[in-house]
Amino acid sequence: MILIQREKDAGSRCVISMDSNSTSIYDPRNPGHVKTFTFDLAYWSHSGFLKDENGMLISAGSNTYAGQREVFRDLGQGVLQSAWQGYNATLLAYGQTGSGKSYSMIGYGANRGLVPSVCEELCKAIQSQEKNKQYQVRLAQIVIYFQDLSRLKPGGLKIREDQQQGFYVDGLKLVPCDNYAQIERLMDQGNKMRTTATTTMNASSSRSHMVITIQFKQVIFLDEAITKQSVINLVDLAGSERQKSSGSEKDRLKEGTRVNLSLTTLGNVISALAEVATGKKVLHIPYRDSVLTKLLQSALGGNSRTIMIAALSPADICYEETLSTLRYAERSLVSHQACCFPCKHPGSSCLSSAELRLLAESEGRTRSAQMTWEARLEEARQEWEQQYSVMTQERWMMETFPYLLNINEDPQLSWVLKHFIQDGTCDVGQSTSNAIILRGLGILDKHATFTNADGKVTIAPQDKCKVVVNGVTITGETELQHSDRVILGSNSTYLYVGPPAQRTEEDLSRYDYDFFQSELAAAEGFSVDKLGTVGSGQDRADPSVLAVFHDYIKLMPLVEEANQMSQELGKDLKFELKVKNLALSDSRGHDLQKEITVKVTHETTQQVWVWSKAKFINRKFIMEELYQRFLEGEDPAVNQDSDPFWDPVEAVHVGSAHVWLQALAYRMRLEERAELLNSEGLEEAVVLINLSSCSSDGRLFGEDEMVIDPLELLERRVDFQIHIAECLGVKWLRGAVGRGIQIGYRVYDLPRCLYTKPVWESANPKIEETVHFSALNASYDFLNYLQKNALIVDLWGLQEGCMEMDSSLDGLLLTAEGTVVVDNPKALTASNVPELYRKLLQMEQETELLRELNRALREENALLKDSLKKWDTGHHERLIYHFINKKDAEEMCSHRTSCDAELAKALKTFYQNMSVVREQFLQLKHSRPPEDNLQVLRLFTERQSQMISDFGRQLESTVDKLKSDVALIVKKKREYIAYSKP
Repeated sequence: MILIQREKDAGSRCVISMDSNSTSIYDPRNPGHVKTFTFDLAYWSHSGFLKDENGMLISAGSNTYAGQREVFRDLGQGVLQSAWQGYNATLLAYGQTGSGKSYSMIGYGANRGLVPSVCEELCKAIQSQEKNKQYQVRLAQIVIYFQDLSRLKPGGLKIREDQQQGFYVDGLKLVPCDNYAQIERLMDQGNKMRTTATTTMNASSSRSHMVITIQFKQVIFLDEAITKQSVINLVDLAGSERQKSSGSEKDRLKEGTRVNLSLTTLGNVISALAEVATGKKVLHIPYRDSVLTKLLQSALGGNSRTIMIAALSPADICYEETLSTLRYAERSLVSHQACCFPCKHPGSSCLSSAELRLLAESEGRTRSAQMTWEARLEEARQEWEQQYSVMTQERWMMETFPYLLNINEDPQLSWVLKHFIQDGTCDVGQSTSNAIILRGLGILDKHATFTNADGKVTIAPQDKCKVVVNGVTITGETELQHSDRVILGSNSTYLYVGPPAQRTEEDLSRYDYDFFQSELAAAEGFSVDKLGTVGSGQDRADPSVLAVFHDYIKLMPLVEEANQMSQELGKDLKFELKVKNLALSDSRGHDLQKEITVKVTHETTQQVWVWSKAKFINRKFIMEELYQRFLEGEDPAVNQDSDPFWDPVEAVHVGSAHVWLQALAYRMRLEERAELLNSEGLEEAVVLINLSSCSSDGRLFGEDEMVIDPLELLERRVDFQIHIAECLGVKWLRGAVGRGIQIGYRVYDLPRCLYTKPVWESANPKIEETVHFSALNASYDFLNYLQKNALIVDLWGLQEGCMEMDSSLDGLLLTAEGTVVVDNPKALTASNVPELYRKLLQMEQETELLRELNRALREENALLKDSLKKWDTGHHERLIYHFINKKDAEEMCSHRTSCDAELAKALKTFYQNMSVVREQFLQLKHSRPPEDNLQVLRLFTERQSQMISDFGRQLESTVDKLKSDVALIVKKKREYIAYSKP
């Protein structure tokens, strides 16, 4: 339960806690939402440990940490005890890829897992066996891909059924072992075959179940042989992430892969057995529904003990998968054990002749059984010796020649295969005549040629064969350097280990699978920097950005494989990774949450789909099954509804534009020419849109009806119109047949988006659609929305045969005049009480400002009265000059109105000028330099310099104009006040 490097890089936090046998998980988006599960045992391994001198992880003094020793003590010893007593035992490890289930089962380095520990303890007992006892251990390793059995050899195996034996694997060879070294070598050999199989079958190891079966037989030689026999199954289940409910989100093909089927069936079987153990009547236990449960039937039912380990990722970014794992484990919670005693025949001191004859026959059978077992062991020893000779030869070649070392997404299967590059030339590819035989997606019969001469090694791809070195695709002969990264075909990844003279002390373990994919992404120009960081002054990217980056590099090989399968199956589809919302923001200008999507293009019809990450992964699993049938010679054709490469035509989001609504808050008109930008920030079209304040009957307001303060509109009716005139230069419509567009937007609290009528096959489509909106009693929130938010205008691409979006006003609240009602008042609820409290504070602040203004007016009024009194008593002769009559008051009022109008006019001019400034800024922001053309780059630089200069002049001119206008208004007002004083 330790964070893996990818999760650490993403800045993940731990969302798991444990208390005794209880495990709790909290939702990172809602920390108060906690779910607790109770199991027989719970092991904490996230923190509280250190590494001893042997590399073993041990407790750092805390009693909470549980290492491999503690797990073996509690679980492995129980499995061994069951085996000694003659019971079958099954140990299942379940969890998402990277959660530690393989670490629990196999281990790493000095931290050996349950499988090697159980085998070693079993072999220790064999070595110290008593004279009248014989222990026989036989082992087999089976991998299940796509519901097919593999003994890690071409052709696989078949599962059969016998009335006495039940289900069994036909042709499975159980290898006799009498010491742990033999078992260890057998598992190493299995890993080599498993690594080859994952490449050949295009199946990730995380999508397969690995079953290690140990048959343990005890023979006790008394008056007659007494036999106890048990089967130990140690099962590393496929990654559980395919069990995630969102794995087929919004996908017509619900996840029905055979890997998923076997996990579901296993859960159903264990649940049914748990009900049987509690005395409930169960009509059917679904062993037959999957190969895995058929294989484990004898071990799970009857004379058996079953243990499940649920491995958890503590990272917050894995919350959904971890919660799914906990639920699966809770559903499967069962520990059942039945007793079966071997038969014993009592001895006798007085035996008849018949009994003596039977005893002699029994001794003969015992000797025969002993000889048979010894013969099997001797045969196995000869095979071990041959393998040891091969291993010795391999070590010598490693010290003599350069070689390719396989790198796998499963660390357990990395560094397992070695392909030696001997002197001279050697070809690599699928053909059996090649010196290096490789099978996998995108590998041709003769794919590339290695040349080892004069201490140098070069690689040359054959025509149209894909070879990547250090992230860059090569087309000609290239010299390799020690620790270069080589990818052949779609995703056969190898680390090149140079001749001994070139090797250094460098730690090659850093070149893992993620390193290869990150290097590929960097070569394509994709990096964390491109996704953006938290802000200036911070050297660490946002954890959510890092999570998106890791999603991208994780999907890169899957997309490459999907493209290769599409090509070989003749589907004519091209898959591309895209980052949704890479350069888009919300209505307030804040960056939207980025996520990975897959763009799918039919290269003949040019139809386009956009799949979510979850949908693509689900489809990829189904594609693999279809492709596997193709490799096995079956007809890969399926009906359209079952084809993972097919989808009904749909509308595609092309781009978005921001149109700021501030003008409507002041009853001003805005004519906007807005760029519609795609998710990468590139222009897809330009939309001409007008925002106009109006009366309830649709009459557009003029300058005289503009307001200085939007609060003047509070609790009054506010009407406005949105007019979309046309779209210019729509790239979606260029050079494509059967395409159209619709434009959509959503205003404030409307329950759905509004769409224009479809327009087809016109690069500059005229739209000319106007919608009238009414806020019958404008709220403070609505006026604040107009001042601070933008209208998000979405451009949708239509394709022939797709469903058009509803352009009617159905479902919207309309006034008697037919206008669309916005700012519809909602009932008072507990959820909006805090918002009302905020409004109350706002009103109190505004009231206090009004009080201050009233106080100032009173003071000014007192001064005026005092002046008037002085004038009345001592300056009657100046009455004609200072008498304020009705005409003077009218002039004063007229002057105030004139000042207000001039200020409003100045503000309007400023706003219009700032709109021009903002448009210039957006052009600068979204300009992209050309690539690989120095002359065009110079022109681009000159144009950018001119645009920056124009932007600076326009901004300075706008600000200066506002200052000048305001200064003039203030000057006039002061002159008038001075003139009015006595």
